[in-house]
Amino acid sequence: MPSTPQQPLKVIILGGGIAGLTTALSLTKYSPSQFPLPQITIYEIRPEPATIGGAVNLTPNALRLLNHLGALQEIRARNYGKECLAVEVFDLYTGARLAESSFRGPVGRGLGEPPFTALRITRGEALKGVLAAIEKHDNIKLVCGKKTVDIQEDINGVEIKFAGGGKVSADILVGCDGIHSVARLTHVEPERKSVYSGICNAFGFAKRRKTESGGFEETHFETTGMNFGRRGILLTSFHNEDKDSVYVGALMQVPEIASRDGWKAAGKDAENTRRDMLERYSPAALDLIPHLIADAEDLFLWPVFTLSAGGKWATDRVMLIGDSAHAMPPQGESTGIVFEDGVLFARCVGRWMEKNNGAPVKEAFNAYESLRRERIDIAYNESQNVVKTVQDVGWLGHKIKMNIIPWYLWWTRSYREKHFIEDVTTCELNY
Repeated sequence: MPSTPQQPLKVIILGGGIAGLTTALSLTKYSPSQFPLPQITIYEIRPEPATIGGAVNLTPNALRLLNHLGALQEIRARNYGKECLAVEVFDLYTGARLAESSFRGPVGRGLGEPPFTALRITRGEALKGVLAAIEKHDNIKLVCGKKTVDIQEDINGVEIKFAGGGKVSADILVGCDGIHSVARLTHVEPERKSVYSGICNAFGFAKRRKTESGGFEETHFETTGMNFGRRGILLTSFHNEDKDSVYVGALMQVPEIASRDGWKAAGKDAENTRRDMLERYSPAALDLIPHLIADAEDLFLWPVFTLSAGGKWATDRVMLIGDSAHAMPPQGESTGIVFEDGVLFARCVGRWMEKNNGAPVKEAFNAYESLRRERIDIAYNESQNVVKTVQDVGWLGHKIKMNIIPWYLWWTRSYREKHFIEDVTTCELNY
């Protein structure tokens, strides 16, 4: 452990996804200036960082943190994503625009200070932007193709062993390796297994059709539309400035699924998946809906797994971050929550280093948990509403839902905006 400014903190991060990468950036940024930068090695099980996936909405708080970490600048320099001023809500069967969840702020420039709106971006491009930021830091190393099979810790540090041989040690380990976390399942809390939520996301990207005049087929949404049906929600969204492609994501109730393995290409079942989507989201009042489903390329099927509320997040030297600690159904700001995790954790570790009083690093872990547990519990409870909203209903149930949603969005607007303007880089740590 760093007892003097001459001893850098050695950190292992498991998981080379966006959670692990942003946590590495956070630990670097919030390391006390009187200490050398922490030496961070990220181990990713895949042969290279996975750049496949759907399109996520980076909310104002998520963009604010990426800006602090130097990653938003990389994303914008590459012109990734499409600004999203609001998520619009539509009734699939009437085409009526019922409400919106806005990121415009009081004067149309965004929320918070400085103001940010939102950015709809593919997971792959978001990851590429963060990787570009990582490359500017010599203290961070990404090693791919390494499968961790064992974790041991004692008063001197933590050690991991790899499949095929080899081992490395560090002062602390941060598990950012997702819902099927090796850090959790082999060390922190092996008995806490993931559970299938009963919800799947079938998604792909559709090139926009051209009209006879040569222009693109019109869309009913400005950037992102949530189209509510009786058997799920169909998300349709632009994800680039050219607006020549639409992300199509069907969040739907599927009681049983044959495979529970991570990202799963529909493969030979692609057309069955497409037929299921067409059946679920027809008859749509808008011709665009069946066109987008029919044109969506490379359909993927993503079963949504969750963890039970609460749970154990840490041992003396190992901390779980993001989905490895608190995976939940998607609830509109999941990515921002992961970024907040990494920043708050890094600030607590930085404060522990500043105190330099000989206390074990578990003191910093405890400070982080005391800050974070309540917010995660609230987000978890909110995510359960997503499960209920996606569940199949009859015509009457759908009509009731369509009347409740505008009222609910109006009622919760100030509550949502409060989270969007929060800045965990400046909040009081009480540590």
